[in-house]
Amino acid sequence: MNLNHLQYFRVLAKLEHYTQAAEQLSITQPSLSHAIASLEKDLGTSLFEKHGRNIRLTKHGRFFLTYVENALDELALGEKKLRELTNQTNGSIELGFIYTLGASFVPHLITEFSKHEAHQNIRFSFGQGKTEQLIQDLKSQKYDLALCSYVENEPDIEFIPITQQELVMIVPPQHPLAQKETIDLNETIDYPFISFNKESGVRKIIDSLFNEANIHPTIRCEVEEDTAVAGLVSVNYGIAIIPRIPFLEQFNVKILPITNPKHERYIYLASIRNQYVTPSITAFKDFLLSHSQTLLENTKK
Repeated sequence: MNLNHLQYFRVLAKLEHYTQAAEQLSITQPSLSHAIASLEKDLGTSLFEKHGRNIRLTKHGRFFLTYVENALDELALGEKKLRELTNQTNGSIELGFIYTLGASFVPHLITEFSKHEAHQNIRFSFGQGKTEQLIQDLKSQKYDLALCSYVENEPDIEFIPITQQELVMIVPPQHPLAQKETIDLNETIDYPFISFNKESGVRKIIDSLFNEANIHPTIRCEVEEDTAVAGLVSVNYGIAIIPRIPFLEQFNVKILPITNPKHERYIYLASIRNQYVTPSITAFKDFLLSHSQTLLENTKK
């Protein structure tokens, strides 16, 4: 069924006059007559009948008009929404990110991005989670982009390192290690740890540090989210290794830089390879790649 024919039908149904309808549609009257005849042939029924010098809808024509108007209105609305979504200045972005970025990094990022006049009408929807879940949500198109750890054996995902997070040791203020200003992991062997669970991206990095130091830590419990780690340490339930993020200052813990072993913890921008992205997503991605390090420095202040 030809979409133009449906549009012609709606106009003709409103005006009930071939000449007037053809003029409004900027087509010839024979072209309009041919289009309506073709539509009636497709439907197997007459849509119009003569009424004096004019025409009017048949019973079947009136019935069909309701559905045509609804369908054309929905298509027009869909076109409008799609243009908004794909407009660089009025689009929308679904962004997923790991928990440790939620307190400061992402808010600073969005604030700086939105300061540009061309970006002020771009809307965001956010979601948080562990890296592995974010990657699955990215592949199912729940998110357009994700900020997370690197995941091996994901050939369809492009990982671009955008910034670093320092890993630090946190201990309760009354803990024996709290007297120190820095820490070597070999000094922690006698103390129980609060750990991220095994699905967390940072857990793999922490485990690699222990392996490098040839330490087998006593893990008292595993949790999913960073505030829970800091909270448990603050009540002297154990010590922990955690990304150094601003909210740690709000907890009653001592923060100790790790001097040994040396480490690097990268945060990556993850996206689906070779997938079409809207202009607004491209604008945000370009902004992120060019400003991420500056934004990280701001979050530390």
